[in-house]
Amino acid sequence: MRHRFVCALLVGGALTLSGCNPLGDPDVSRAVASAQADEADSIRDIMLTVAEPREAVTYFNRQISDNPDDLDAKRGLARSLVRAGRQSEAVLAWRKVMDDPRAEDADTVELADALIRTSDWASAKEVLDTVPPTHETFKRYRLEAMVADSNRQWTRADSFYETAVDLTTKPAGVLNNWGYSKLTRGDSEAAERLFTEAITYDADLFTAKNNLVLARAARRAYALPIVPMDQAERAQLLHTAGLAAIKQGDVDIGRSLLQDAIDTHPQHFEPAVRALQALDA
Repeated sequence: MRHRFVCALLVGGALTLSGCNPLGDPDVSRAVASAQADEADSIRDIMLTVAEPREAVTYFNRQISDNPDDLDAKRGLARSLVRAGRQSEAVLAWRKVMDDPRAEDADTVELADALIRTSDWASAKEVLDTVPPTHETFKRYRLEAMVADSNRQWTRADSFYETAVDLTTKPAGVLNNWGYSKLTRGDSEAAERLFTEAITYDADLFTAKNNLVLARAARRAYALPIVPMDQAERAQLLHTAGLAAIKQGDVDIGRSLLQDAIDTHPQHFEPAVRALQALDA
């Protein structure tokens, strides 16, 4: 229905151009073609953002069927498969994009991202190694850092994380990843600083808050950090701190934290209840 309505507007616009302006047929054709291209771009943007992923996959498959040489449609299909959680298919779709001579360095980076999502770290590294150093983007360096992490190349990972942070105005996610990398290496203080910085950029990033509690618990600091949190988040963080305390042998502290989590949660907090019952048993 929407498509027919837009098409009607396009035809009406063409008639108006034809009747009110001294334009020849070629001018009218170009104007209509430009309007149709703008509409196609708008639909593509909707499919890549707010549309349901399965619907987007169907849409781009249909576009490719109608025009097998449409590189943007191939890119759209690959991105939609990633959004749909169909990562193995996304890898194949990005490889088809790469088979096109018009493919760009950004497409290579997207292929590496898809490979990481399938845990194929070795192939992801091989693909990233083909990206020229002149292609300096946030996503490229974030992926480089993750690959270096997977290979325990800590100095290389830190360098890439630092570069990625400098290339974006929204570094919360990469700061959280960097902090988790530090935490797995046993550097809980550096991890704590990075998680705290991530939260300053995105106060709603609960993963960073939870990781911050784990970093503090690693040095037996179980009091919750002073960060923005609602009542449910506070209960969940108390639960995390309680389990961390128990794991480190501080059983009485862990029991107290679990009870606080149950008392704090605005609803019934089943995971904390089960943990406390198991501990008491």
